[in-house]
This record gives sequence, structure tokens and C-alpha cells, in this order.
Amino acid sequence: KFKNQRMLSRIKEILKEYGFVLYTRPYELNIVGLRSKSVKSNAFDDEIHVFYKKPDGKWEYHIYPATTDPGTFWLNNPSFPQGTAILAQGQNVDAYAIGKHRGMYEALVQQKPVTVIRDYDRDAILDFKNGTRQTGNFGINIHRASVSGTTKSIDRYSAGCQVFKNVDDFLAFMELCRQHAKLYGNKFSYTLIDFRSLRRITLKRVITATTIFAAIALGWVFKPNVKIL
Repeated sequence: KFKNQRMLSRIKEILKEYGFVLYTRPYELNIVGLRSKSVKSNAFDDEIHVFYKKPDGKWEYHIYPATTDPGTFWLNNPSFPQGTAILAQGQNVDAYAIGKHRGMYEALVQQKPVTVIRDYDRDAILDFKNGTRQTGNFGINIHRASVSGTTKSIDRYSAGCQVFKNVDDFLAFMELCRQHAKLYGNKFSYTLIDFRSLRRITLKRVITATTIFAAIALGWVFKPNVKIL
């Protein structure tokens, strides 16, 4: 719980830094993807953080293993000649709604344009810097991987979608989405943050702290060999 509270403080700081919306009404979901610093594909090495305020004013915080990147299959075999889509960092306000992923099962499906980076190299390395940026409706959905259990490799499960590693995590997430929809309508915002942004905010905190020891006390310094994502 302490780790989640500390992470909540960091995420709120990043949202503020970028001018992103923080949703604070009871059970109104903040859905934030955290992309790891790795450029290797096919691993569920990212996280989707879902948090909301309860009626008593306290925050509920969930962290789910996921991928925010396409799998190796689609990097090597893109559906578009410009390359496979990698969702760009940013906040996509009201861009998602509960619907059918590829007509098969309920998930969060893209309803409004989002910006992607087209990785055109056709290799297994994720290219975040050199690809062409495009904005539009590309079917960048938020869904699960396998129909059961925990999936080890991304493979064909993501061609740019945001994908939960574990099906039970995804089902719990969808229950939260239905609760949100009953209260606020069938529209959801999704924010994607790069790991390096988390680090930049952390360093800013260190610089503005009175001493390095004060920064450590605030929990803003990454400790060696501690995996945050």
C-alpha cells in the first residue's frame, strides 16, 4: 500500500507537469500506461496503472502488468507500409469507450484520434525516435492477451494496442470501467507516460529538495537495483 501511495504521488506530479487531467470524482478512473525504458519487443515489461477516489476521499490504486508496445510478429510484418504503430506518449481525453475488441469481447476501444509512431525498420527493436508520427483512428484498443491465465510473450496479441498480461487483471479492470460508465457515461481517457518522464520528474524533485537526504526521505530517489516498473 505504501508503494502505491508513493507511486500515486509521482504520477500526480507527472500529470501536473504535462498539464494532463487528473480525475477526482468518486470512481472516476484515471488510466495511465507506464512504458518501460526497454526497446526490446515481445515482453510484457510495461504497466497499466488504474486509480480513482472513493467516496471517503481516499485513493484506490491498482497496478497491472501489460504491454504498451507491439509484439515482434507485427514489427516484422506490419499491416501498414509505413510500419507498425507504437502509441505516442500523451493523454487521449475521452478517446475510449467500452465496446467489442475486433467484434469478439468487451474491452476499451478507440473512439477518437490518437497519435502513433510508425516503426518502419521491420526488426525486433522498438523505434521511438525515428518513426513517422500519424494521428487518426487506428484501432489502438485496451484489451487482454490470452483468454485464460497469464501470457508470457506478446507475439500477435498487440499490433500497437495496450494489452493486459493476465486475464483476471483485465476482467477486474473491466468491472471498474463498467462502474465508471454507469456514473459518468461510456467515455474514458487514457494517458501514456514514458519511464524516462518518471525519471525526469524524480530528478527535478532531487534538485529542488533542500538536501539529498530530504529527497530520499520523500521517496523521490531511485535506489540501485530496485525495479520500479
